[in-house]
Amino acid sequence: MSQEHKHQNNLIHETSPYLLQHAHNPVQWYAWGPEPLSRAQSENKPILLSIGYSSCHWCHVMERESFEDESTAEIMNQYFINIKVDREERPDLDHIYMNFVQATTGSGGWPLTAFLTPNAIPFYAGTYYPPTPRHGMPSFQQVLRNVAETYHKKQGKILESASSLKEQLKKVDLQKGASKGVVSLSTVESACKGIMKEYDPVNGGFGWAPKFPASMNLELALRISHRNGSQKTLEKVGFACKKMAMGGLYDQLGGGFHRYSTDEKWLVPHFEKMLYDNAQLSLLYVHLYQITRDPFYRRIAEETYDYVLREMTAEGGGFYSTQDADSEGVEGKFFVWTRREVEDVLGKEDGRLFCTVFDVTDRGNFEGENILNLPSSLAEVAKKEGVDVDRLENVVCRGRKMLFAAREKRTKPFRDEKILTAWNGLMLDSLSKAAAILKRRDYLAAAEKNAEFILSNLRTDKNLLLRSFKKTPSSTLGYLEDYAFYSSALLSLHEASANPKYLKAAISLLETLIHEFWDDDEGGFFFTGKSHEELIVRAKDFYDNATPSGNSVAAEFLVRMARILGDDSLAQKATAIFQFAGDTFARAPSAFGRMLWAVDFYVSPVKEIVIVGERDSDDVRELLECVWEVYLPNKVVVMSDGKDPDLVKKVPLLEDRGMIGDKATAYVCQNSTCQQPVSSCDQLK
Repeated sequence: MSQEHKHQNNLIHETSPYLLQHAHNPVQWYAWGPEPLSRAQSENKPILLSIGYSSCHWCHVMERESFEDESTAEIMNQYFINIKVDREERPDLDHIYMNFVQATTGSGGWPLTAFLTPNAIPFYAGTYYPPTPRHGMPSFQQVLRNVAETYHKKQGKILESASSLKEQLKKVDLQKGASKGVVSLSTVESACKGIMKEYDPVNGGFGWAPKFPASMNLELALRISHRNGSQKTLEKVGFACKKMAMGGLYDQLGGGFHRYSTDEKWLVPHFEKMLYDNAQLSLLYVHLYQITRDPFYRRIAEETYDYVLREMTAEGGGFYSTQDADSEGVEGKFFVWTRREVEDVLGKEDGRLFCTVFDVTDRGNFEGENILNLPSSLAEVAKKEGVDVDRLENVVCRGRKMLFAAREKRTKPFRDEKILTAWNGLMLDSLSKAAAILKRRDYLAAAEKNAEFILSNLRTDKNLLLRSFKKTPSSTLGYLEDYAFYSSALLSLHEASANPKYLKAAISLLETLIHEFWDDDEGGFFFTGKSHEELIVRAKDFYDNATPSGNSVAAEFLVRMARILGDDSLAQKATAIFQFAGDTFARAPSAFGRMLWAVDFYVSPVKEIVIVGERDSDDVRELLECVWEVYLPNKVVVMSDGKDPDLVKKVPLLEDRGMIGDKATAYVCQNSTCQQPVSSCDQLK
């Protein structure tokens, strides 16, 4: 039986789950588009722009408190044209208006609340506003009335200052990287040292609460420690990853990581799960396993991939975006336990042992209930309890399965089933490399299925990528991050699968990436392409945040493809991107974790590996497995069966390379010097 609603607005026609959550507000919401912008100008009304996302806790709070309130909606509808934006679908708008919020308030976050002129230029902004005055903050209704009155009385001054503000916004991103330095190996090593100064030796990770996983910075430290042979740095990365995976940040029953920890000990997370976090963290744990062969890291990685494939994968192969923190209106309710609940499922004695292992007490560690975490090793608990370690392992293994099954009967948090090209690229890259390193054919099958889905559904006949898919493809064109993340992932899929069609797709998208986004005058890639709608600013972004910047991943993709295609102009474009950061690498290295991977690749020796043979043959598989057996981040791998002359023309690495003695053959070159071709893993090592 369908639920009847008192109100309905224009968002009812959208596909974004976040926008649809507001479709029955009494507010006369519009999605961003020509109609509300035109109406703002014709009626000479300011625009109220509200930006959020479906798993944003405070976005939901502000909706309940203000957007569902009819008296608040009456003010909004009378004085403003109201536009609601899903930041995950429109990161271009979020980037522009968040820059304004941060510049004018000194901080940012979501929900983002901005007031714009009819020409979409911001003149006042903030984030969350309460329904009544609180902690020195005005109520949302007070803000609405004050802004409306100010705009009515001082419209001329606001429009005049808005014009100059628009010019300032154009310069924000370029000013961030105004110093143009030259990168070298010391650039990367100095930046890594700067990042590690913030390392928390007690709990692992960086900084204090709230504490984010910082996977890109940990991965950078892993690269540097491996090259320099620094056991101390490797141990720091490993310690941080063990502390995160043993804490409440990690879902001890279902696998996968929550967004961040509200404390410095990784105990109490913000319970939402993001695809991009799990893509990046899973790969970090795979690399730690590849280096150390510690099965702990492999288990965490595989449980995370299994979570994504079980909970976050559409039937067609696309990966969903997020899983909420809340269920039944309560944050974390799905994930927490009481001691009695555990013992009811596992029985008295096994339940008691399980509770001891996972820190479950009558008092609780989170609002009277318990977040499962592992404060001690099984060996320590076994010794304390006087039980055999094998017995305890059996209790834990059986208990996790039984509690997971019991938890599946609970009301699950809302899942945003929007499929974003960029985030799918991050997961595809991770899954492809994991398939090769862990020798998991099922992961490779899932990766190839994802590639087929995205290339079939979110690539136009003009070779343009679309941003998202929710039941049908969106009409929004892809952004820089969509092209950079997915093109780079396709190259990784080629390297893992030996299928040349993914290399061809990566080359094709590289051409579109440069044509649509490259700035021929200043260098660097714009956030939006030439085919995109014109906004008040055509921005560039160089900072790595929760996800890498498009320029960071594009730079790494360029230097990888420069090796494969023998095209030095691609490497020159990458160096132009590096120069935007300049000495900011030294001043704020933690803001460039992913870009520093690209710098590391550019300034380091790179192994160029070509394998020629029948793609599905055992001897090709043997050579590929040998290539992926060791941690070697600075490499390119190209596969050919020798039967595609067009591919040979595009890829100089394939010229004059064939099988020797009818066996799959590997060619390895480094620093303009090539080794003898080989046909076995022993020879390749």
